[in-house]
Amino acid sequence: MLRQAFVALSALSSLTRAQQALNLSVASSGGNATSPLQYGLMFEDINHSGDGGIYAELIQNRAFQGSSVFPSNLSAWGSVGGDTLSLQNLSNPVSSALPTSVNVAVSNGTTGQVGLSNTGWWGFDVQVQDYKGSFYVHGTYNGSFTISLVSNLTNTTFGSVNVPVSSTKDGWTQYNYTLTPSMAAPNSNNTFILTFDAACATDGSLDFNLISLFPPTYKNRENGNRVDLMEALAGLNPSFLRLPGGNNLEGNDPPYLWYWNQTLGPLKDRPGRPGTWGYQNTDGLGLIEYLYWCQDLGIEPILAVWSGLYLDGTIIPNGTIDTYVQYALDELEFLMGDASTTYGAQRIALGYPDPFQINYVEVGNEDNLNNGLESYQDYRLPAFYDAITSAYPNITIIASTIALDPFPGNSSGDYHQYTRPDFFVSQFNFFDNYTSEHPILIGEYATLQPNAPGNPGANFSAPRPPFPFWIGSIAECVFLIGAERNADKIIGASYAPTFQNLNSYQWVPDMISYTADASQDVMSTSWHTVSFLSSTRMTSTLPITNNATAAVGPVYYVAGENADTGSSIFKAAVYNSSGDVPVSITFAGVAAGTKANLTVLTADDPSAYNQPGSDNVVNTQSTSVTADGNGAFSFSLPDLSVAILETESGNSSAGAGQQGKIPWGTEGWKMWKNGAGLRLGEKKYGDGCDAAMMGQGCSRGGWSPDGHHHRGSHW
Repeated sequence: MLRQAFVALSALSSLTRAQQALNLSVASSGGNATSPLQYGLMFEDINHSGDGGIYAELIQNRAFQGSSVFPSNLSAWGSVGGDTLSLQNLSNPVSSALPTSVNVAVSNGTTGQVGLSNTGWWGFDVQVQDYKGSFYVHGTYNGSFTISLVSNLTNTTFGSVNVPVSSTKDGWTQYNYTLTPSMAAPNSNNTFILTFDAACATDGSLDFNLISLFPPTYKNRENGNRVDLMEALAGLNPSFLRLPGGNNLEGNDPPYLWYWNQTLGPLKDRPGRPGTWGYQNTDGLGLIEYLYWCQDLGIEPILAVWSGLYLDGTIIPNGTIDTYVQYALDELEFLMGDASTTYGAQRIALGYPDPFQINYVEVGNEDNLNNGLESYQDYRLPAFYDAITSAYPNITIIASTIALDPFPGNSSGDYHQYTRPDFFVSQFNFFDNYTSEHPILIGEYATLQPNAPGNPGANFSAPRPPFPFWIGSIAECVFLIGAERNADKIIGASYAPTFQNLNSYQWVPDMISYTADASQDVMSTSWHTVSFLSSTRMTSTLPITNNATAAVGPVYYVAGENADTGSSIFKAAVYNSSGDVPVSITFAGVAAGTKANLTVLTADDPSAYNQPGSDNVVNTQSTSVTADGNGAFSFSLPDLSVAILETESGNSSAGAGQQGKIPWGTEGWKMWKNGAGLRLGEKKYGDGCDAAMMGQGCSRGGWSPDGHHHRGSHW
């Protein structure tokens, strides 16, 4: 019944328009330079997207980290051989950051192998490859430990390794090992087991902490990321990473903001923190790991700093906000300072001699919510803006909302939108009437629910589809193409949330879903559309004249050129037409006989979505189109499709390389906004957007709509 309702509502739209041929002419000049960060990524640890997600650690609850919010526990751990597990806070812990360890007590008279097991993040994907592991042990023992990966279904041991151990009760000893399975497991229903000879534990028990196991990581980074999920991100052709959130930056209540300095150094020195989304964060994925993530994908970090607002509405008063401003300055000095600076020297001492470059800093997250806007406008944002721009004049400051009047200096704003398909389409012109003096980062967007009569916006307490669905993804394309049209006003856009562990999540829909088994990764319909739009970039937009009609829709489009390749580009999305739409388009200066590649993405059903174990519902068709004697490229686009037409190299409207490569530097957005000669002209479009379309977007809270974790379908 719910599925049927979804199908009906997905197809329903007040925006259905009769097909009408488009006769378009693209000018050779008069557009605007396009941001180099046009498409990117947003990350925060929600849906176990960090621990249990992109962070490659395979052991769940590896260090028994806890807090008053989420007390330390033995979750994911079990006993082996009849021993007893208990949590202990020893007088001499492995570190002050990790005070709690597990004690494995051997019962009197027990012989043979005893130990403990771990379920992993809902299983282990076992392949014939090297797994790097380590653990700390405390207690008297002389002998060997055995580390194994074993099937829960057949008890098959896929691989094991013996680790010689000589430990004492006087302190903690760390051991490292490599485990290489001799055969791959057919599924991820497997367990990690650590055992030892009961007779060799002469004190009757042993204590363990920081039990870790890593598979090969992306680009072989130590303490790095999952290969499959990083490859999925690389497939999006991103240009930036907004980090570390999101609500998870803010914290639910004092004092649980994201402390950057507690995410540094050896893992034994990272205490973790209660995350915003219902579970403890290990902070194994810390500040440095985020910056390496950016380096590995060749993308720009957009660093968010805490702005003095918790999700419960607690606001740092004006008299003490300077403490947190200095905390942000210390973070920037840590990342960019040299050996002569206090925090730059600390970075070097931790083993990172080369500074990182930060060009963009976002102050807070959604400070227009939780009664935060007045204080944000009044003193919080100005304090951060003034201090950071004074110390780092080339950094672009991004406010966490666009609901500001005025913006400080030449700062930018962050716009978040979670809504239904029709509303996204209505926002095609949203940015037309927005000033270019304070450009926008579209830091979060997603279609949450199908269309509903009389309810254009999202209902956060109502059920949602489990995955992005086709009509929603097409509506997002309309919105994104509208953003591309306003090249001088948009820094970039990032879908959110990016990740979802299908075994435990708090939010749907999400761009990429996964389990422990990499073969079950799901690239959603929105992943395919974003990858598609991002793969073909314009260096500048160009004005389009519609010679057939002044009406907007059902085809929504943008045109431009890529000065690097010398190609002309046309992007379009068709939303709820009554049939195929004929298109004829000419590019000024592109001659008859020129060839172009036309690629069109479609799906067989508006409600179609990708899910584990199913075929990809997104159809991709590429054809060659040749300009006729008048230089026109002619083709038809079906309903609910997104398309890109790109001429062969050296056939841009302005001529290959005529305007040259846009000289993006390392000075961030300011170089574009303020640089002489970079603006390629004033944008010339049709009618502005209706005032009714200018409303503020919805935004998410700190928990799922019904307050629970969810597994499986979220209908």
